[in-house]
Amino acid sequence: MTAFEMNLSAAQTLPELLAFRVANSPQAEAYREFDAGAGQWVSTSWMQANERFTQWRHALAAMQLPRQASIAILLPNGLDAVSLDQAALALGHVPVPLHALDNPGSIAYILADCEAAMLMVSSLVQWRAIEVLGVPMPALRRVVIAGEAVAAGASATAVPVCSLADWLAAGQGHDAAWSPPTAGDLAAIVYTSGTTGKPKGVMLTHRNVVANVQAILQRVAPVVDDVFLSFLPLSHTFERTAGYYLPLATGSCVAYARSVALLAEDLKTVRPTVLVSVPRIYERVFAKLQETLAGSTLKTRLFEATQAVGWRRFCRSQDLPLATGEGSAWSWLDPLAWPLLDRLVAQTLRAQFGGRVRVAVSGGAPLSHAVARCFLGLGLPLLQGYGMTETSPVVAANGVEDNDPATVGRALPGVEVRLGDNRELQVRGPSVMKGYWKRPDDTARVLSSDGWLSTGDQADMEGGRIRIIGRIKEIIVTSTGEKVPPGDLELAIAVDPLFAQVLVVGENQSFIACVAVVHPAEWRRLAETLKVDPDDAASLKLPAVRRAALERMAVQCSNFPRYAQPRAVLLTMEPWTMENALMTPTLKLKRNNLMKRYAREIEAMYRPETRISDHP
Repeated sequence: MTAFEMNLSAAQTLPELLAFRVANSPQAEAYREFDAGAGQWVSTSWMQANERFTQWRHALAAMQLPRQASIAILLPNGLDAVSLDQAALALGHVPVPLHALDNPGSIAYILADCEAAMLMVSSLVQWRAIEVLGVPMPALRRVVIAGEAVAAGASATAVPVCSLADWLAAGQGHDAAWSPPTAGDLAAIVYTSGTTGKPKGVMLTHRNVVANVQAILQRVAPVVDDVFLSFLPLSHTFERTAGYYLPLATGSCVAYARSVALLAEDLKTVRPTVLVSVPRIYERVFAKLQETLAGSTLKTRLFEATQAVGWRRFCRSQDLPLATGEGSAWSWLDPLAWPLLDRLVAQTLRAQFGGRVRVAVSGGAPLSHAVARCFLGLGLPLLQGYGMTETSPVVAANGVEDNDPATVGRALPGVEVRLGDNRELQVRGPSVMKGYWKRPDDTARVLSSDGWLSTGDQADMEGGRIRIIGRIKEIIVTSTGEKVPPGDLELAIAVDPLFAQVLVVGENQSFIACVAVVHPAEWRRLAETLKVDPDDAASLKLPAVRRAALERMAVQCSNFPRYAQPRAVLLTMEPWTMENALMTPTLKLKRNNLMKRYAREIEAMYRPETRISDHP
């Protein structure tokens, strides 16, 4: 069967998807990157990309590695990362994507655990930081430095180190016989974020990933003219499948953002039509919007009116009921009011995303209702989905014409879901992982003999729609026996622009407490109101400041039971980031690390004198 004869539904491996794409739209734009030297964006067609992939495949083949060898990729998003991934896949090897901002200790652990035969990194400094740890890596045959020339003797160990240029040159003319992978071969070992311990390697086969791509296409279908903006790390399965392999299947262009710091500018320059993101990015835009509105009653009222009218329009289009207080006696005027409100307010927000997004996907973590209501009300087609690394990753998703933001949508075609003990969501289907690398006991704990994967998430299901309650192991049980899923509470509190990041605590305690990172601009406004020094970290500990914070939290938590509302708070100016090991690569909280970091302060919040000062 030639690539022209094959269709997407017949593809069983990722190289087959690539062959189909190159054959069907060879001259279409495949990738777009910013060339810092030239100061401009540069496009690559599918045919040009495939020629590049072939050159890299020759270089990798020249190493004569055994089939299914692990190829570790420690590179930022871009054509280099994609080229090595495609070269490895074509030869039947196993890409092991690593996060470019991960710490050297974690990377060294993964390299040893996956038995990496080759590692490609951006700089020699990165490799030396890993090498100096002295972690044995007997399988490692070569380290390739992608971003700079390398002098002889650059490595302090026996592992040969060379530049990308030298590695590619060594492969010129080398075209040894090779056989493509089968559907059952591994297409990746993707290491979990490690929120509660050492990361586990999730084994995903070609069948797993291709099946997930094919299922997503039946729910959300990008087209050749679509442009994706890629900024989530390719080390995470969400971006690999939804932001890399999906556009490869459909022939859409992927533009690689320069950095998260420059994301706002890149959105306006690239003007993507499809956006794949985690909630944190939408939350940042929402917080910035709240900051812009602060201090202007007129702007705030106009924004609220636009959001209310837009939300009612959205609910009517989706046949969703309005909550109490969301209706209006003047709702019949919505069709007349919307064009003006859209022009005055909504278009300005959509312009922050480039102005032409037709599908904005949010996954990787829950999205607060307030943020979803805002963006949907202002006309951004925001779709929530649900998945996990172990399911390649998408399990369920909303669609543009079938979108209930209070849920994560319906299971994808071909994916079975059910509720087990303690309402745990269980999943079965062709996209469920093969298992955990070298961890049969861990695999057996979550994957039954008949293929049902226990997700660890509590859920409700009604009318085919899935609503995620929270991680079972994260649900807080107070000393009075009340159960509080922290995720929804944290999302609700973070709607207030004062709180940039939120951690809810209270396991085996008599009440719920909260640790929160304050947003600098909003904190400064509050400090001026309370007449305290905003630049003095000690001000955050003052009783008046804590009381003000708790009062604002109470407003956001008014719909929660009294026992779930925080009664003590710790405020900090220190952001939680990947660099300080308090956030995962997909910007989720590393709860264990946070609990250790603030152990002493959390203990202090439960002392009687602290409670008295917070609640006079």
